Amino acid sequence: MGGGSPMQAVLVAPGVKDRKVLAFKRHALKEKDAVAALMRSIAGSGVRSAFHVLDLARVLDLHGHWRRELPDVRPYYAVKCNPEPAMLGALAALGAGFDCASRREIEAVLALGVEPGSIVYANPCKPEAHIEYAAQVGVNLTTYDSEEEVAKVKRCHPGCELVLRIKGPVNGDAKVDLGVKYGALADEVVPLLRAAQRAGLAVAGVSFHVGSGGSRTDVYREAIKASRAAFDAAEALGMPPMRVLDIGGGFVAGATFHEAAAVIKEALAQHFGDLPPCIEVIGEPGRYFAETAFTLAARVIGKRTRGEVREYWIDDGVYGSLNCVLMDDYVPRPRPLNAGRPGEKTYASTVFGPTCDSLDTVITGYQLPEMSVGEWLVFHDMGAYTTGSGSNFNGFYTSDIKTFLAYCS
Repeated sequence: MGGGSPMQAVLVAPGVKDRKVLAFKRHALKEKDAVAALMRSIAGSGVRSAFHVLDLARVLDLHGHWRRELPDVRPYYAVKCNPEPAMLGALAALGAGFDCASRREIEAVLALGVEPGSIVYANPCKPEAHIEYAAQVGVNLTTYDSEEEVAKVKRCHPGCELVLRIKGPVNGDAKVDLGVKYGALADEVVPLLRAAQRAGLAVAGVSFHVGSGGSRTDVYREAIKASRAAFDAAEALGMPPMRVLDIGGGFVAGATFHEAAAVIKEALAQHFGDLPPCIEVIGEPGRYFAETAFTLAARVIGKRTRGEVREYWIDDGVYGSLNCVLMDDYVPRPRPLNAGRPGEKTYASTVFGPTCDSLDTVITGYQLPEMSVGEWLVFHDMGAYTTGSGSNFNGFYTSDIKTFLAYCS
């Protein structure tokens, strides 16, 4: 991490050091109120379109909490969650690795000076050209869950080590159940290990993912037990000892993470406690770091009054960073940036995004005070699957939404 404090390391990290970083004090304010105060200052400086604020101190706090709760699990940040370069640079400075799913994500991480050995190419089904690029730049660890993927890696990157992605337990509580798309079934584990063995490819370990954004924590216990069974199956086949266990992502900051960490530590002690300490346990948090570190301010660009109903148009929407409303079950609870008066009358309000598509509706029947064109709405917890999955539909470019860097002390 280098000398100095962790925050100093973050402030000089690639992706951060060449940009202005705003410092603000929390004082007696709650953290979200302090962020809103900073956003009022930014809006008052002449900014006229939607913007994000990334609180680097929040990222630092979350990383510290991860290291305290899971000291033996190195986080590999899932770039797909939010590829903001300052986020990547900050996490790299704190010692995180990275979970990349494509050539572009690998390029973004390498551009910040991250070593290829700190990247896991965690996409079980990859384009051949992307595998060839990974070989060129020395990214030598990737996941698989089919015999066809073994053949592709053998052709395109024969020096690559494999990580067998197994299907996690059914988790209906998760926002996104990745087991629908990825993961070897229990009766597929041995055939897939044999396929790698026949191809002469090393299997370095096992990975799983219990689903994104769920509140259940017991699913980790079953997944870690299944991972140990795969380790034992490889040993029975005479394969070299595995050295990596990837417990995936889906972590949510707060009390749920504390509960998940307790289950994970207990399950690791139970199922992997007898194995050599050289086994590296890694995780793939994305939402955990990104979600609460970003706040969005969107400007009211239009208004219509129909009786007691108010309709507003803002300059970001579900085709932009607020695509998380559709993609990630985000529940918008916007607040006016300029705090209203106590007891101020509110109206059932609909908030639309800026495009001409009626699907671009952010929220309906939501109580807001009377607002005017030019005022701002603030959306908290806007870092997970927002700008990274937005589009340029109708000529409204998500990339035009500026991100201001700040840290709250």
